[in-house]
Amino acid sequence: MVEIFDVILRAGRAGVELALFVLLPVMVVMLSLMRLLEARGVLDWLVRRLAPLLRPAGLTGLGVFAALQINFVSFAAPVATLAMMAQRGCSPRHIAATLAMVMAMSQANVLIPMSTMGLAFGTTLLLSLLGGLTAAAATYHGFGRHLSDQEGRVDETLHHPVAEDAKGVLDVINRAGAEAFKITIGAIPMLVLALVAVAGLRASGVIDLLTALLAPAMTLVGIDPALILPTLTKYLGGGTAMMGVMDEMLRAGTATVASLNASAGFLVHPLDIPGVAVLISAGKPVAAVWRVALLGGAVGIGVRTLGHVLLA
Repeated sequence: MVEIFDVILRAGRAGVELALFVLLPVMVVMLSLMRLLEARGVLDWLVRRLAPLLRPAGLTGLGVFAALQINFVSFAAPVATLAMMAQRGCSPRHIAATLAMVMAMSQANVLIPMSTMGLAFGTTLLLSLLGGLTAAAATYHGFGRHLSDQEGRVDETLHHPVAEDAKGVLDVINRAGAEAFKITIGAIPMLVLALVAVAGLRASGVIDLLTALLAPAMTLVGIDPALILPTLTKYLGGGTAMMGVMDEMLRAGTATVASLNASAGFLVHPLDIPGVAVLISAGKPVAAVWRVALLGGAVGIGVRTLGHVLLA
């Protein structure tokens, strides 16, 4: 019993330290920057310029905004945009393309903190864009071609606070800080539970058994067998939980920065059980196309995975 409590306390301490000393400062800065750019109209300007270029991939102006949110805010941020698309009459085909893109791209709440662990931020961001566009195009022109592309009268205006004076700027920063704190605190339970589960699987010998069984096949295709643990954690517990496990492995020397960068294509994205559950909560029109979007998202992740392996 003492050993069990010791595992829980060590995992809890590691989870809280990662959330408060890595995730929180990074999210406060990035969210404040994003919200200020949003309030000053910079994002509106960017969306207007990019939307015509990305429309052939099946993305609307709101879809472009969702791409910015997933890469620079968090995996949950596009939920509001997806809900807005559904409410404003966007076609099922465009919604599916946008959802696939979001599923395939790297989420900021994992990408940015893990860049402090050695993840190549620029490379990951560039491949995230490539994978997202591939996922959107594959869904719009392939997997989702049977869906209706007839749109209602879509209002693509982005409603958000403005920051025209010092008080407005301070209000935006305060709201962004509160949002970052909420994201961080919400991540702690999953981090702690994931680290406790990992410690339990290690102690019971399950991880060693899986590694022994899968290692020959993984080595044959050039994959580090040590990635079995973070991969299982990611697809069952989500990206934040995977980040906690990977941080522990890097500290212990059982994973390297090279393996982290090589695996980022299939580890840093929201296409996992918790991620899909959160994204389809945007509404019935979004939930109705999740299977189609998942296929497109998988294609985008495949492109990203190949890119990371080649560039690692």
